[in-house]
Amino acid sequence: MPIETEGEIVAIETAINAVLGPITGVIYDTVFFSVEIGTVALPFVVIWLIGAAVFFTIRLGFINLRGFGHAVRLVRGDYSQATAEGDVSHWGALSTALSGTVGVGNVAGVALAISLGGPGAAFWMVVAGFLGMTTKFVECTLAVKYRRRNADGSFSGGPMYFLPIAFSKLGLRRAGVAAAGFFAVATVFGSTSLFPINQAYVQFSYVSGLEGGLAFGIVIAVLVGLVIIGGIRSIAKVTGILVPIMCGSYILAALAVILSHAADLPGVVGIILADAFSLGAVGGGFVGSLIIGFQRAAYSGEAGLGSAAIAHSAARTSDPIAQGFVALLEPFFDTVVVCSLTALVIVSTGLHTASDLEGIEIASAAFANVFPWFPPLLALTIVLFAISTLIAWAYYGERAWGYLFGETPRRRLLFKALFLSIVAVAPTFSIIEAIRFLDAMIFAMAFPNICALYLFSGEIAADLKAYWAKVRAHGTDGTGASRPAAARRLAERQAP
Repeated sequence: MPIETEGEIVAIETAINAVLGPITGVIYDTVFFSVEIGTVALPFVVIWLIGAAVFFTIRLGFINLRGFGHAVRLVRGDYSQATAEGDVSHWGALSTALSGTVGVGNVAGVALAISLGGPGAAFWMVVAGFLGMTTKFVECTLAVKYRRRNADGSFSGGPMYFLPIAFSKLGLRRAGVAAAGFFAVATVFGSTSLFPINQAYVQFSYVSGLEGGLAFGIVIAVLVGLVIIGGIRSIAKVTGILVPIMCGSYILAALAVILSHAADLPGVVGIILADAFSLGAVGGGFVGSLIIGFQRAAYSGEAGLGSAAIAHSAARTSDPIAQGFVALLEPFFDTVVVCSLTALVIVSTGLHTASDLEGIEIASAAFANVFPWFPPLLALTIVLFAISTLIAWAYYGERAWGYLFGETPRRRLLFKALFLSIVAVAPTFSIIEAIRFLDAMIFAMAFPNICALYLFSGEIAADLKAYWAKVRAHGTDGTGASRPAAARRLAERQAP
């Protein structure tokens, strides 16, 4: 039965909020349980994520730095092998994962971090993104190593497949199976998050002045449906084109704004660094900006949640470590590059001091400060960000659904139908409790995933050592693919 009046929509929202309220309250408060640090409360899940990132960065000898050049060459296709198993190329897996993380958080999230914690929060976002590169390396390596081939020849992988193996190391395989089921359920719910499509509609409506949430949702659902119906190969083809276009256009616009204030750039960097280590009261000073920066980075990059591992498990590669290298580029582009540029735009235009704006309004006003015509283009960018996020999370949800109910074409189609139905009606509603519930589900994924990463830490370190040994001994990328002498010499210098 169609929804015909605003009153009916409000009534439905009220009823859903009333039902979900008590359930959401318990789940949300559990997942986002806060620890008091000085005058600032930090959700324990953020400590859980950042702690793992620091541990693995040290445990693996700063592989996020030493392996960066090697990762770029892998994505470039220098070591592609026709005989390697998998569904998509290194770039296809990376672009799919990037499409799930590059989004509203890179724009509105940075603005929110700065408004809450001062310009210094942006610095700590970048630090957290840098550390998160190692977490992505570990979780995506494991996803490829323990993936499985389906009856139709495709591959499925992710934390739900390596969790039972991880817990078996402690003699707790049943607990591992339960943890895998919990992760899959959280992924299914988290994939249907209303936030990206809601934010896209808000920005579109604000700029265009047009109303019609249902029509907007149906259009987006059709566009997303045309992509996801073809599976990971179709998704990778689209994201492989969409990610460079949307990221490239945003980066160029940001650079144009920054260069228009080039003379002020040293002072802008000074403001950010000074505030990052300030003892002042804004956002709690040094501690406040650090906490808020780390928290927003966790939302933006998703390192440690295990979501990107699902996409990378489909990569065409002969060595799981090779895909781990590719995966570490994701937080670099998502958080270190894009979030840094957003911060520089906001601070260079002086909008970091605006008290009458919030969230994406700050970023929009900062771009409009140089390009008055930019807000409509930003609205289009946000819509593209939302579409790309929905495409990636549709795949994550589908794979988790398949783990729970079986990898059959009919069951996959059922999930896609349910997913697209939610996308179609999402802009029509403002169901606060549902958004809170789904956000909690996304971050709940981190608890079992990080446990598994710790249990596999020794194994990953040994695999990485063996990989570098093959690089030194055979002049290959570790999978057997030969390469030019100059590249081999560079890899040998990077290897321990």
